[in-house]
Amino acid sequence: MNASTVGVIGAGRVGAVLGAALSSAGHRVVAAAAVSAASRERAARLLPDAAILPAHEVAQAAEDLLLLAVPDDTLASVVAGLDRTGALRAGQVVAHTSGAHGLAVLGDVNGMALHPAMTFTGADSDLDRLPGIAWGVTTPDRAFATRLVADLGGVPEWVAEDSRPLYHAALAHGANHMVTLVNEAADLLRSAGVGQPGRVLAPLLTAALDNALRMGDTALTGPVSRGDAGTVAKHLNRMPADAIPAYLAMARRTADRAIASGRLRPQDAAALLDVLAQTEVRETA
Repeated sequence: MNASTVGVIGAGRVGAVLGAALSSAGHRVVAAAAVSAASRERAARLLPDAAILPAHEVAQAAEDLLLLAVPDDTLASVVAGLDRTGALRAGQVVAHTSGAHGLAVLGDVNGMALHPAMTFTGADSDLDRLPGIAWGVTTPDRAFATRLVADLGGVPEWVAEDSRPLYHAALAHGANHMVTLVNEAADLLRSAGVGQPGRVLAPLLTAALDNALRMGDTALTGPVSRGDAGTVAKHLNRMPADAIPAYLAMARRTADRAIASGRLRPQDAAALLDVLAQTEVRETA
């Protein structure tokens, strides 16, 4: 698409990286709002040609596209404040990067929800992860959004307004909870005397993720999918108390999916489900 004059409000992990990606695609990122010291450092590094200005001045400088990369719970107040002060202009597109919000949070402001399905650290290496990713987009102007996402090297996934919370829940459940799950597994390995948990987990988890994405529930392996109640009982007897609730929740859900997909026969699951139920009773007693 033609080069746009862009402003970025929120030079955090997401905003600074996306601003840099837009700049690399030929757009002019002329201003950014950065409050914390970390944000200012990030903006100086990733957006060296952008003036660091207050939010309303960034909005005024963004002739074509204003990117709002602010926390979900503050987005509505940021939009309302900019609109109330007259900082927004006719013809300007306001794009926010929230996964959970759609267009309603923008009120009468012309804009779109433009959420990258990617995790960000704010490092330069994040730019290398953008090509080929999906963007959850809600907008009445699909042509403009398609061109903008293409400039960022991505592919749009059109998400209905009322489906935004579910869309975002899916990504948070998969990505955020996976980080917790991996670190829980690493902690258990350390407790078992393994000095380098990452070396043990990396090939196993990489294969499990690849299999799950390609094969769905048929990729399930392990004691729960086999109904090995005795093994699961041993796990629960040796695990630290603070790790048991999460293990129980995931084991119960894994058993449900294994049964539903035909991987585990209900009669073979009975003893396993009994072990899980008895442990749940003890944990809540």
